Amino acid sequence: MNKIKKSLKYSFWDGIFAFMMVGFTQDYVAPYALALKATVKEIGLLSSLPNLCASFIQLKSADLVDGFSSRKRIILISVYLQALSALPLLLIPYLFKSNQALWLIFFAMLFTAFGALSQGPWASLMSEYIPSTKRGRYFGWRNRILNLVAVVCSLCAGLILQIYKHKVLFGFWIILTLALSSRFISWYFLTRMYEPKFHYHAESKFTFLDFIRRARQSNFVKFVFFVACFNFSVNLASPFFAVFMLRDLKFAYLTYTIVMIPVILTTLMFINRWGKLSDHIGNIKVLKFTAFIIASLPLFWVFGHHPVYLIFVQALGGFAWSGFNLCAVNFIFDSVTSPKRTRCHSYLNVINGLGISLGALAGGYLAAHLPQLFGYKLISLFVVSAVLRFLMMGIFISKIKEVRPQVKKIGLRGILKEMVLQ
Repeated sequence: MNKIKKSLKYSFWDGIFAFMMVGFTQDYVAPYALALKATVKEIGLLSSLPNLCASFIQLKSADLVDGFSSRKRIILISVYLQALSALPLLLIPYLFKSNQALWLIFFAMLFTAFGALSQGPWASLMSEYIPSTKRGRYFGWRNRILNLVAVVCSLCAGLILQIYKHKVLFGFWIILTLALSSRFISWYFLTRMYEPKFHYHAESKFTFLDFIRRARQSNFVKFVFFVACFNFSVNLASPFFAVFMLRDLKFAYLTYTIVMIPVILTTLMFINRWGKLSDHIGNIKVLKFTAFIIASLPLFWVFGHHPVYLIFVQALGGFAWSGFNLCAVNFIFDSVTSPKRTRCHSYLNVINGLGISLGALAGGYLAAHLPQLFGYKLISLFVVSAVLRFLMMGIFISKIKEVRPQVKKIGLRGILKEMVLQ
């Protein structure tokens, strides 16, 4: 028990520095690409190809764990390589005089793939530290603090870019250097974590095709396809909100940062509440409620573009995404037994990554070919994304069943009351 408590402490510090890396990079990859003169199609490729690469590499994640008989070893190798691959990302303007956006896509593929390789083993390891009845509350508390770290780092990144707006590539060099350093420090804390003895269960091994074939019978596989199709619809539009603000609306970097930060701030405010609520009412009710809000988000961009208005839209997005993402992860923990968890999590990431990648690719194509709506082609893309999000909800969400026993019955009005009015 003492080893597990220490490992949770080291995992927390790993998370602190990992989310510092996220804060310095997550909302600034597309702006970096625009600074390197990327086209809209190249932005679409930047959002799709790294996720596609990450998807395929995770097909082998569980096999590597079985081969090494260790989840921790795979985590350490992949995180170290991810940190190392950030180095060429920050040196692109200095190493390459042409095709800089294409080099950015290539190195982003390496960076994302190495990071993805650790996700399944990390989720499996963490699930053994925390009892199922406390996971919602624990991850809600953990993510609340880590997202605060990401907010601070994202704001710092925006300030750095604003300060160096006339030498913006140097500004990106600074924030990417900070991201690289943060990931190396998070790797150090991962080395200190304890790994319970790994037991290989031959009967728990199944192929990706075996997993797909169970789509009609398995509640978990239905959930996986819902998440993937929903994220396909989301990523038709999500890579292009930054393009819309910086290119079409001509926002300054600091204005862009201020508009993006409310997503993380409202995550901080509500993620702990989502965690406590999901422990009582289950994950599926939260997923249904938050998915409806997420589906409607692109429509808000049709009706207004003032930064103050968009701050409120982003805040609503943070409120919904915090519950959706938390309960999606918890549903995986609840649905799959420990011996199968690494493999199932990896297969989920494969299918979900394909959805994200294909969505971004389709969005990049549609962004250039859709007719203008209210003066902007991207507004048309946002509307298409919203329609498809609602469609995917209608097709899938009613087919997924709650796996937690004895959950509290509550309606949508009750969820809103629990989350906002109390």
